[in-house]
Amino acid sequence: MNLHWIDWLIIAAMLLFLLFVAARTSQLTRSVADFLAGNRCAGRYLLTMADGMATLGAITIVANFEKFYESGFSGSWWGQMLAPLGLLLALSGFVIYRYRETRVLTMAQFFEMRYSRKFRIFSGMLAFLSGLLNYGIFPAVTARFLIYFCGLPQHINAFGYTCSTLAVVMFLLLSVALLLTLSGGQIAVIITDFFQGQVVQITILIAFAFLITKIGWSDLIRGLEMAPEQASRINPFKQGETKGFDPAFFVMVAMLNVYGFKAWQGTQGYNAAPKSPHEARMAGILGMFRGQVMFLLSMLCPLFVFAMMHLPEFSLQASSVEAVLAGIDSPQIQSQMRVPVGLSELLPVGVVGLFVAMIISSAVSTDDTYLHSWGSIFIQDVVLPLRKKPLSTKAHMWLLRVAICCVAAFAFFFSLYFPLNEYIWMYFQLTGAIYLGGAGAVILGGLYWKRGSVEGAWAGMIVGSVLAFAGILLRNIIWPYVLPGLKEEHVDVLWLQNLPDVFPVDGVQMSTIAALAAALSYVVFSLFSKRPPIDMDKLLHRGRYAVESEGHHPAISANDSLSPMPQEAGIKERLYRRLGITRDFTKGDRFIYLFATCNTFFWFATFIIGTIIASTVGIPDDLWIRWWGFKVFIVVVMAFSVTAWFLVGGIYDLREFVRHLKGIQRDADDDGTVRGSEHLQEKD
Repeated sequence: MNLHWIDWLIIAAMLLFLLFVAARTSQLTRSVADFLAGNRCAGRYLLTMADGMATLGAITIVANFEKFYESGFSGSWWGQMLAPLGLLLALSGFVIYRYRETRVLTMAQFFEMRYSRKFRIFSGMLAFLSGLLNYGIFPAVTARFLIYFCGLPQHINAFGYTCSTLAVVMFLLLSVALLLTLSGGQIAVIITDFFQGQVVQITILIAFAFLITKIGWSDLIRGLEMAPEQASRINPFKQGETKGFDPAFFVMVAMLNVYGFKAWQGTQGYNAAPKSPHEARMAGILGMFRGQVMFLLSMLCPLFVFAMMHLPEFSLQASSVEAVLAGIDSPQIQSQMRVPVGLSELLPVGVVGLFVAMIISSAVSTDDTYLHSWGSIFIQDVVLPLRKKPLSTKAHMWLLRVAICCVAAFAFFFSLYFPLNEYIWMYFQLTGAIYLGGAGAVILGGLYWKRGSVEGAWAGMIVGSVLAFAGILLRNIIWPYVLPGLKEEHVDVLWLQNLPDVFPVDGVQMSTIAALAAALSYVVFSLFSKRPPIDMDKLLHRGRYAVESEGHHPAISANDSLSPMPQEAGIKERLYRRLGITRDFTKGDRFIYLFATCNTFFWFATFIIGTIIASTVGIPDDLWIRWWGFKVFIVVVMAFSVTAWFLVGGIYDLREFVRHLKGIQRDADDDGTVRGSEHLQEKD
C-alpha cells in the first residue's frame, strides 16, 4: 500500500469537511427551484469554481492523462488552432446567455416552450439514456485510479467473505456523492463543489512543485526526446505514428465542442443557476483562466511520468510501474492506469494524500452533479410531462431524490460489469452523440433562428441519434463480437473477408458525421415547415417581457444586439459595442474581457506563425524545447495568480449566495412545468 497514515488523515479530514458542509446546506433547500438550480442565485466566481469541478471529474483527469501521455506537448499545440473560436464563445455568452434568459430549469423545458411537449419527452428520454451510458463508466475508472495509485489489493477478505476492492471503492465514492446530493440538491452540489475546486487547484500547484524538483526541466525534456521519431512529444510536426490523437482528432473535437456547446446536460443545474445572464457569461470568461491551472495537471503530470518511464536513472521506479501494469489483463485499462501508477512512484508522503484527496474530490464533484442531473432530467422531462396533475413541492422533491438513488445504483452495476475496450475520450464522444448528435442543431436553431420548427427539431434529433447509435453498434458490438463469427462461418464471402478487423471510423468521427447530418436535417425540415416564426422577445424575456431584476432592459428586444449604434455614441462606446461589450459590463468586467482577448490571441498568433514557419522552412527541436519552456513558465505564473484571485472572489460569492437564499421569496409554481401561456409553437 502506498499511503502513509498522514495521507489517510488528509483524506479523512477532507471527506468529513464535505459531509459537514452538506449537512449545513440542507436547511437552505426549500423549493423545487432550490433543489434543481440553487434558485438562480449563484455568482460568477462561485460558478467558475464549482462548475469547473463538475466538468473536471476524476475520469476526465484519467482521460487527459491517457491522451497527453500519447501526444505530449504536441497535442497542446494542435489544441490551440481554434482558440479564438473558444474565446468568442465565452466572451459572447454563446448559448448560455440566451438559455439563461429563457428562465428554464432544464434544457427539455426549453424544448417544450420552443417546440412541443411530445418533443420535450422524447429529447428528455434521449438525454437520460445518453447520460446514463456516458456516466456508467465513471465510478469504475475512478475506483481503478485510486486502487492502483494507492496500491490497494484487488480483493478484500473480511468475515470469511472475499469482495472485489473495485466494488467497495465504487460503493463508498457513490455513497458520499449521494449524501451530498440528497442533502440539499443543487445548493449542496454548488457549495461542496466550490470547496473541492479550491482543494484541487491548491493540490495541483503543490504537486507540480514537487514533480519539477524530482525531475528537473532538462531531465523532463531528455525523457521526452526518447519518444519514437514519428511520435514526438515535443515537435507537433513529427506525429505520424501518434495513436489516435493526431491533428485531425483535435479539429473534429473542436468542431463538436462548438456544435454542442452547453448542449450536454450533465451539468444542467449549473446552466440554470447563474443569478443573471451576464453572470453566466462572465463565469464562462473566467473559466478560461482556470484552464491555466488545469494545464499543469492534465498536460505536465503525464509528461513527468513519460520521462520517468524512459530515463535510465528512474529505471527502478519504471520497473515497479511495469510490474503493476503487467498484473492488469486489459490493454486499455493498462493505458488508463499508467500515469496514475507512475505518479504514485514520484510523489512524497503528504502530497500523495493531497493527490488522492484531489482525485476523490474530482470524482465526488462529478458524481454528485451527474447524479443530480440525470435523476432530475428523468423526473422533470419524462415523468412530469406525462402526468396530468402537478405534484406538491414535498412529493416533487421526494421523487427527485428517488430517481437520483436509482441513477447511482445503475452506475454502480454498469461500471462493475461493462468492459471498456477503447480510449475514454472515444467512448465519451460516441455515447454522448446519442443525444448531442441532434441536440446541438435543435438548441442553436431554437435560440438563434425564429424559423426553427417542430418538424426540424424532430428530424434533427432523430437523424443525429440514429446515426450515433448505429456507430455504437458497429464499433462496440458488431465489429468486435459479431463480425469475427461471420467471417469464420462465411469464409467464401470475399467482401466479408476483406472488411478490416477494426471498425475504420472511430468515435469522434462518427459523432462528427451524426452532427453534420442532424444540422442539415433541422434546416431543411424547418424551411419546408408552414408554422409561423416564433416570438423571440417572449422566449428570451426581452422587450415588454423583460425581467428587470435580472439585468434585462425593457427597451431591448431580441434583435437589439443587431441594431446600429446610435449616432450620438462616442468612439469608445462604439468600439466596445463592436467587441461585444454591452451595458452590463463594469470597468472590472471590461478589463477581464480585454485581458482574456489579448491572452488568447497572443497564443493563437504564435500558433499561426509557428505553423507557417514549421510547414515551410521547418523548426528544429531545440527551438521547440525553448518555446515549451517559455509557455510553461507563463502558465505557472498565471496558475498561481488565478488560484489566489478565484479564492478571494469565490468566498465573496459564496457569502452572497447563502445570504440571498436565506432571504429570497420562493415561488411554488417555479418547478419546471410549462404552462399554457408559455408555449411558443403549436402543439404537434
